[in-house]
Amino acid sequence: MKDFSLIKIKQHFPDNSINDIKSEVCKELFKLKPLINPGSRIALAVGSRGIRNLLLVIKEVAEFVKENNAFPFIVPAMGSHGDAKASGQSALLAGYGISEETLGIPVISSMEVVEITGGDSPVPVYMDKNAYESDGIILINRVKPHTDFHAKYESGLVKMAVIGLGKEKQASIVHRYGVYGLSVLLPIIAEQIISAGKIIGGIALVENAFDETMLVKAIIANEFLETEPVLLEIARQNMPSLPIDDIDLLLIDQMGKDISGVGIDPNIIGRIKIKGQKEPEKPDIKAIVVLDLTEASHGNAIGIGLSDVITKKLFNKINFSSTYINTVTSSFLERAKIPIVADNDVEAFNIAFRSCGFLEAGEEKIIRIKDTLHLEEIYVSEPILDIIKDKGGIEVIKEQNNLFLTGSDVSAF
Repeated sequence: MKDFSLIKIKQHFPDNSINDIKSEVCKELFKLKPLINPGSRIALAVGSRGIRNLLLVIKEVAEFVKENNAFPFIVPAMGSHGDAKASGQSALLAGYGISEETLGIPVISSMEVVEITGGDSPVPVYMDKNAYESDGIILINRVKPHTDFHAKYESGLVKMAVIGLGKEKQASIVHRYGVYGLSVLLPIIAEQIISAGKIIGGIALVENAFDETMLVKAIIANEFLETEPVLLEIARQNMPSLPIDDIDLLLIDQMGKDISGVGIDPNIIGRIKIKGQKEPEKPDIKAIVVLDLTEASHGNAIGIGLSDVITKKLFNKINFSSTYINTVTSSFLERAKIPIVADNDVEAFNIAFRSCGFLEAGEEKIIRIKDTLHLEEIYVSEPILDIIKDKGGIEVIKEQNNLFLTGSDVSAF
C-alpha cells in the first residue's frame, strides 16, 4: 500500500445552536397548554433516533404535562425498529437514557395496534393501542431530510405519526409501496390520523451542521402538514457536507443507527440505492469504505449495502435478525447486501483504492471521516486541500498524518 498522508482540516459551518434548550422548550410548550385537560393520560411518542438533547426535551415535556395535573407516559414510536418487538423498542429507548428510572414516568411498549377508520386513505391506518387509548398524544421528533426519499414531508412529526406510531403493521404497509408509499401515501394517511383527534401536537427539533439543536417548535396537530415543510427546508440548508463533490475514495470510520436511520446518511454520500428514487447527482464518490459499526446500533447494520468494502471487525458485529427485519420492512433490500469484507482497515482501503481505476499519482482525492454525522473535522488528501483552501471556511489543523496513523486498526478520531 502506498503510504498516503492526509491533512486534518476543520470545516467552519454556521454555529447557530440554542444556548438554553430548557427555556426554549418551556416557552414553546405553552402553545399546547389549552389542549391538556386535568386528570388526562398523555402519551409522549418517542422514536429510535439519536437526537441531541432528546432526553432533556422529554423531561421538560413530561414535567409540563404533570404541572397541568395530567399523567404522562412514554410510548415507543419507531415502526419496526428494535426487532419489531416491544422489549426491543424499550431497550432502544433505554439506550438513550429514556426509561422509567430516569424519567419517573412509565414506558409502555407494545406492538399492538388499533385501526383508525373514516378517512380517505386507500390503505388501512393503524396506531399504537396504548397511545390511542390515552387522552392525547404529543410527538417528539427531529425534522430533517430523509435517507430514503425526498418529498414535501420527510423525517419528522408527520412520518412519526404514520410509521412510528403505526408500528410494524403500518410500516410494512407503507414500505410495501416503496417510494410511492413514503412520498404520496404518507401525507394522506397522516391526514386521517390527525383527523381522528388523538394527537394533541408535537415538539419539532431541527439540528444544525454540528448535530446541535438550533430550533425548537411546538406545533398543534392540525398544523403539522402546513408547518413541517418549512422546518424541513431549514434543516436542509443547515446540513453538513463534504468539502468537494468529486471524490475518489471516502473512508468512514464508523456507521450506525445512532448516526443515521440507515447507518450512513445518503444525503452526505450521494447514494440512495432505492428503485424509483433518482440517485443524487452529487457528491460523486468512486469507492466507499466503512471500518466499524457503533455499539449503539445493537448490531443493526442496515445501510451496509451503500458501501463498497467493509472490515471483518464490522462484519462480526452484525446482528442479521435485527438488520433484516428493519431492511425487509423498508423493502429496500439493496441496502442490506454485504460488500467485500476485508481482514483489516489497510486491506479494506487497498481493495477500494484498486477499484477506483487508474488515478494519476499525486492527484488522488481521498477523504477520511469519523461518520456521516460529524463532518467538522475531517482528513483530506493534498489534491483536495488545493481545491478548497481558498474557498473560505477551511482551517488546516494538522498536516501530513499517515492514513492509518500508528496501526492498521487505529481510529483517526
